[in-house]
Amino acid sequence: MYRYIFQRLLLSVPVLVGILFVTFALARLIPGDPCRAVLGERATDAICNDFIRRHGLDQPIPVQFGLYMGEILQGDLGESFRFNRPVTSLLIERLPVTIELSLSALLVAVVIGIPLGILSAVRHNSSVDIATMVGANVGVSMPVFWLGLMLAYAFSILLKDTPLWLPPSGRLTSGLELTPLYTTWNLTVSDQGKAVLDFFSNSYVLNALITGNLPVLVDALRHLILPALALGTIPMALIARITRASMLEVLGQDYVRTARAKGLRESPVILKHAFRNALLPIVTVIGLSFGGLLSGAVLTESIFGLTGVGRTLYEAITARDYVIVQSFTLIIAFLFVIINLLTDLTYGYLDPRIRLS
Repeated sequence: MYRYIFQRLLLSVPVLVGILFVTFALARLIPGDPCRAVLGERATDAICNDFIRRHGLDQPIPVQFGLYMGEILQGDLGESFRFNRPVTSLLIERLPVTIELSLSALLVAVVIGIPLGILSAVRHNSSVDIATMVGANVGVSMPVFWLGLMLAYAFSILLKDTPLWLPPSGRLTSGLELTPLYTTWNLTVSDQGKAVLDFFSNSYVLNALITGNLPVLVDALRHLILPALALGTIPMALIARITRASMLEVLGQDYVRTARAKGLRESPVILKHAFRNALLPIVTVIGLSFGGLLSGAVLTESIFGLTGVGRTLYEAITARDYVIVQSFTLIIAFLFVIINLLTDLTYGYLDPRIRLS
């Protein structure tokens, strides 16, 4: 098992380097001047020449890439052109937002999608099955930006002054705030420890759970409902369709018919015998969906006013902030590799016949 994990991580290194190089080269080949994109009307030829020389943008792309890789190996992701801040601090501030949103959307997709898929397979060709599959097709077809706007309009305007009202943007209601964990616990920590605690502190739900701050926890969860529904609709539809297809295949197997012939109740047959053996494709699509949610939340974050990785990446691309683009892409690619590895490891747990070696 450990040898397999080590081999997978080792093979991921050239993949990550390749992704980083392609992103690095494309960012610099896109037309536009990062100096004028950042400074706007204040940019002059003298200032821009100094800007380009100071950031090494006058060097050939292979030379720039080599220098950047040297910084990466030293644990330095560089400094943003636009914000004049280390990219590491931006990641600590904004990655927890995207992770929190992605996990919430995935929870919505799994909790709703899997039961709908099972129900659709058990009631195959019934009105329930048809309605579920029609709903899944509609869910896959709805653009996230349209669904997000419609949800915000329905729950924030039409249902205003009702118990069903939900906040349309932001992460917390004005007046509520959370303090960093090391401040709450009165800890004296090093810079590295402070960075780690800041990362977890910027996940408002986790912070409120750890500190027992119930008002902030409830408010943070209310702010997550609409963006999670908007972002989770497409993976929910995909999970429902995959669950239905996988369950239909398993329900036709001999061991399921034997279980029914032995007189077992329908619920153990469905959940214990059929669903457990149908989990591999479902786990695969869940893992791929989570990776996609991490990298594709830009529209949802923009609509609901969440400053996460997706929105920051979009703003960095428009501002030609190369350092943010390549660093954030590297982190997302690394998370995708880890998610795929965890998905593969889950196969061995779900199906003992699979041996990882």
